[in-house]
Amino acid sequence: MLTPFSSQFITDTGISTGDEGKGRVILEIINELRDQHKDEHIVASVMKVNGGSNSGHTVAGLKLNLLPGGVADPLVPHLIIGSGVVADPRKFLWESIYAESYGHAVLSRLVIDNRCLVSDLTHRLLDLAWEDFRVEQMQQTPRGSTGRGITPAYLDEVGQFQIYYADFLGPKEEFFDKIAWRSERAMRTIQHVCRVKEATWFEFFCRLSEAETKAHKALIESGKLAESDFDFTQFIPEDKAPFTLDTAKLATVYWEAGQQLRDTISDVRELILKGKDEGKFLIGEFGQAYWLDKRHGFAPNVTASHTFTPEFFQSAGIPAQPVHNIGCCKAYDTKVGTHVFITEIEDGHPLSNKLKQLEFGATTGRQRMVGWYDAVEKGDALRYGGYQDLALNKLDALSYSGDWNGDIQICIAYQDSEGQLYHHVPRNDSVRKTLSPVYKTLPGWSEDISDVRHFADLPENAKIYIKDLEKFIETKISSVSTSPERNDTILIEDPFNS
Repeated sequence: MLTPFSSQFITDTGISTGDEGKGRVILEIINELRDQHKDEHIVASVMKVNGGSNSGHTVAGLKLNLLPGGVADPLVPHLIIGSGVVADPRKFLWESIYAESYGHAVLSRLVIDNRCLVSDLTHRLLDLAWEDFRVEQMQQTPRGSTGRGITPAYLDEVGQFQIYYADFLGPKEEFFDKIAWRSERAMRTIQHVCRVKEATWFEFFCRLSEAETKAHKALIESGKLAESDFDFTQFIPEDKAPFTLDTAKLATVYWEAGQQLRDTISDVRELILKGKDEGKFLIGEFGQAYWLDKRHGFAPNVTASHTFTPEFFQSAGIPAQPVHNIGCCKAYDTKVGTHVFITEIEDGHPLSNKLKQLEFGATTGRQRMVGWYDAVEKGDALRYGGYQDLALNKLDALSYSGDWNGDIQICIAYQDSEGQLYHHVPRNDSVRKTLSPVYKTLPGWSEDISDVRHFADLPENAKIYIKDLEKFIETKISSVSTSPERNDTILIEDPFNS
């Protein structure tokens, strides 16, 4: 039987700067594959491709960071963590307890590649220290780091100081030695390079403790985890000497966490190829979006990994081959941190007020900035990222009410001060920062579309909006979500068909 997908390897990637709703698309892909093949077990695995616990996504009501979205589907046999991921083993355990408290099996399905990189407290401290350095020493604005230690963990990879998950399968003494030297490097960098103040150093531990305690409040209150699990001050030595750590305590805690994950650590390459040989599908879930790619995005507002198709094969550890690449984005734009936001909606606009009630980061809880749909940015991501399909999320959020007359704008070009038009995103950031948007204005709609399941049943102005988006991004929109609910999706034609 012919499949509507062009490959057994399918990727799900955001085409903006994150928060596009990638998680729900994973479940849509799984359901569509089952419908097409009449086989509940057609999906062999869902793999987290890149990033770490900095990438928040919500799937079927679960707020996840490290675990791939397939955790919400009980019939997906393997939840793979690729070698392109940097991961704190304690975070795996915390998130597993959280997901399992909602009835989702995790550890019995989790498979962590033995080349996955171990991140730990030292990376988080370095993350905070470099942010402090940027502000205090360089006199720049913060880059908006999540403080999860992702960039420092990747720096250990390119600096040849890796600690792999495979190290949890080796001698304990070697792991302890590696942690000790990692800590020494981090402490001297924080003290002498970042030049963090002593008071700020101790504040780092409080900030981390407060953030994780808040994030895991429900599990603490239910008794599934102890508040002491999130007390990072436990790693400060008894003499409280600044810029030092209790490395024995640090190594012990992380070694014990790794031992709890021991049975999940494996070489995922054969598992992936076995699924392909059996005619099944592997879905790759990217942690960040196209414009956050460390090479093709705009530093410093990028992540430390590669965020689109090629990294899928690097993380899986298999040869590059045909892949069906699905992009996803919202029906409007959002950004966090200090991103240049050309299409940001002015404060006080009725739509801005409405969207800001919906838009908070799943990882950090930060208020997202909101803006009109940037078809220039999306068009370039689709053109250069090689996507066959596009899933459009949160169309329902654009239904208007109250004083707003509903006019919606699409950014179709950029313009400089001399009137020169740009139909592609300039790769020179100093040029990009000077540009203003050129909009096409369309009439909006006031109808509640949350129950709509067919494109023909959408309000006429909503259909016009979708078709105009397709024209300006030059890509077919395959699915549209009309509410936060898992099944509230319009499949515009043969779903996800290239």
